[in-house]
Amino acid sequence: MPYQSGSFEVQGADSIHMHQAMRLATWALPVVLSAGFVPAQGRPAPTLLTPNGSARGEEPLLPLQTTIDDFFQPGQQPQPNTPSGEPYQQMLSSIYNCANCHQVDDDQNADFETGPFNTWSTSMMAHSARDVIWQAALAISNTEANMSGEYCIRCHAPQSWAAGLSDNGDLSTFTDPEHFDGVSCHFCHRTVDPVYEAENPSEDVDILQALVAAGTYPDDLGNGRFIFDPTDTRRGPEADWGVNMHGADILVSPHHNESSFCASCHDLRNPVFSKQSDGSYAPNALGNAHPTQNPHDMMPEQLTYSEWLHSSFADGGINFSDGRFGGDHPTGTMESCQDCHMPKQYGAACVFWYVDGIGTSPDIPDHAFVGANTWVIRSVHDLNDPNETGLNDEAIDRVSAQTEAFLQAASDLDLVEIGNELSVTVTNWCGHKLPTGFPEGRRIWINVRFFDEPGTMIQEHGWYDYATGDSMLDDTKVYEMKLGMDAGMAATTGMPEGETMSLVLANTIEKDNRIPPPGFTNAAYESFDGAPVNYAYDDEQHWDETLYDIPAAAVAAHVTVYYQTTSKEYIEYLRDNSPENEEGPSIGQVAYDQWVLHGRSAPVAMDSQVIFFVKPEPPTGDANGDGTVGVDDLLIVIQDWGICVICDGDLNGDGYVNVNDLLLVLANWGG
Repeated sequence: MPYQSGSFEVQGADSIHMHQAMRLATWALPVVLSAGFVPAQGRPAPTLLTPNGSARGEEPLLPLQTTIDDFFQPGQQPQPNTPSGEPYQQMLSSIYNCANCHQVDDDQNADFETGPFNTWSTSMMAHSARDVIWQAALAISNTEANMSGEYCIRCHAPQSWAAGLSDNGDLSTFTDPEHFDGVSCHFCHRTVDPVYEAENPSEDVDILQALVAAGTYPDDLGNGRFIFDPTDTRRGPEADWGVNMHGADILVSPHHNESSFCASCHDLRNPVFSKQSDGSYAPNALGNAHPTQNPHDMMPEQLTYSEWLHSSFADGGINFSDGRFGGDHPTGTMESCQDCHMPKQYGAACVFWYVDGIGTSPDIPDHAFVGANTWVIRSVHDLNDPNETGLNDEAIDRVSAQTEAFLQAASDLDLVEIGNELSVTVTNWCGHKLPTGFPEGRRIWINVRFFDEPGTMIQEHGWYDYATGDSMLDDTKVYEMKLGMDAGMAATTGMPEGETMSLVLANTIEKDNRIPPPGFTNAAYESFDGAPVNYAYDDEQHWDETLYDIPAAAVAAHVTVYYQTTSKEYIEYLRDNSPENEEGPSIGQVAYDQWVLHGRSAPVAMDSQVIFFVKPEPPTGDANGDGTVGVDDLLIVIQDWGICVICDGDLNGDGYVNVNDLLLVLANWGG
């Protein structure tokens, strides 16, 4: 969301307008490294790249000699734990400090959970650092670009990142199970709105001003550019919390209900690359932060927030009369990310739910953050102690069912017979592209099966084998994003030009035919580098039509739209490229084994319908049903002449084959 100008009152200093603060922060960017971020001692001097991308005097080898500086982002910087009373209070806080009160056994809602810890502990947000797919991708990234993992950790383990545990780029310093507590309660509920507004806590003024003074105020959202309260507070959108039992101040934060809250980790670009005048992306001089720190100058990776920002959801919202999103939302109009992904429900928010005015609420946001990850939560449960994760089989089954239902609400399917073709239209009702987010392995495709009169399948498009994970999708539509490398980057890395699954080295988008959301326009999406690639959608089009030839013998078709979280191709990439582990199987092998164990990321049917085709009636007099009336039909009538209960020659169905049937043949001859 573009930053809005407004009064930015600074306590104990002159009043500064927000646009002036932005200009100051922008002006300060060239000195960020000296003022707000000091590179570690002993790092090599920046490496300059030759026109073909290889380093001078070096062969194009991996990993790229990037440093932590290459991935630097403005915003608050990691701070180690310090004793209470010093400028930064403890960032690492056990999730069980929160569970003591917010893990709820609510007898009023026996059929579903409302306690924030109950639902959060089943989310991939809670376990984003325990995600074995991410861990494998992280390990590979570090073999391809030094320290690139530090950039990934900031969003997958933000509390540990903020506590200073990621400065080596890997997970080796995560020595306590709590270090893997993903997007934790403590981190989210200390997050500060980067845009000061009058309704925000007054404490935010000093926090934001300190970043401006340090030259690390983030002008733009995304890329893990967090701002968190240096004081141990509890921030949230509710003002009617009753008695404060937290042992820390509660600050009412409208920001926690805004989509911009999600932008930090759901709008990501690769800062190692800069956009060129021709629209391509080239690597920067290594060893330095991005020269502009403008995300729009960086290589896009996943732009879910920007997709939402340029949709109808961000411009008044969309009302769903069928209630497919939002739970007990008071209006049914979906606007923010939270409206869909944190649906409202009545129930208990804390263990004192039975105390009037304290523990129950009509609009508790569901902290399961249900999205489109269909299977990894099961591997989290397999690979970790449930005392550390808060997971159990019942909870996993519950959130898995929620995820499947959420996917089925995301789109609609329409089938129409048009002559000899079947029209299949998939409509996107999400506030972002379908699918969105992490590009690798995620895909949606159309499966079409044609059946003849006896019910035998005679043709299939989009075949998938659940037993092996194999598929043949070249004969159908697959909605996905494919990254790649241009010739220069291929020369730098020694890897092939074209499509790649290397997230950190990719500098091209080879394909993006994902279905845009309602409100899509080409100009808006081009403005943030989110336009379709090698595909086209008209303005306001949030659906896609695919035509399939109908086989002559087909009387019906069964059409299913499938979504898959992790394709076989991607999991094999992780398995085959993961660095070796001297103590056991590689993390890529572990990920692969879990993928197999849990059904090979079995595709979920988002929509499924059957259509019966309208077959033209054969011409009158067509005794053999071949579509024409001729000698063969005349011979059938002569052969069946006489009394006939059921026979082809009885064209008028009166039980006799006689002159009346003969006249029908002659009258329609050649028809």
